[in-house]
Amino acid sequence: MVFRTFPLFVRNRGPDELWRKRRILKLSAHFHGRSRNCYSIAVRAVHRALVYATKARALKKEDMRALWDARLTAACEEHKFSYSLMRESLSRCNILLNRKVLTDLAIWEPRSFKSLVKLAWSRASQDGLNGVKELGEEPSGVITRGMIK
Repeated sequence: MVFRTFPLFVRNRGPDELWRKRRILKLSAHFHGRSRNCYSIAVRAVHRALVYATKARALKKEDMRALWDARLTAACEEHKFSYSLMRESLSRCNILLNRKVLTDLAIWEPRSFKSLVKLAWSRASQDGLNGVKELGEEPSGVITRGMIK
């Protein structure tokens, strides 16, 4: 674009303003009322919506972690074993499974989860961790390295 005078050059905001406004109005397309069409109101509404979206991503992670913990606690209680003791003894066995995988195993593969609980139980009793004596006797059919001599 050619400008013959400096005042015309100053007044022109160019194509950048169009695309900046277009981006904001695109983000506000699903809003109601003037926050959808009026740029000055849409800017504030879009900014607030993006802040909420950022916070919601962190909250989603927290919610999922709490859900997995609740499910794992219930699954461990079903086998008369504590969740914290299971995590500790599985880590001592070098079985590094996260909460999500353990929860999926507890829901969809209960026999695999039961074998993990048995393995954790035997490792906890072998290492003499706190809280093992209240559990009762060790499940049969589990062989760990400490038992082999």
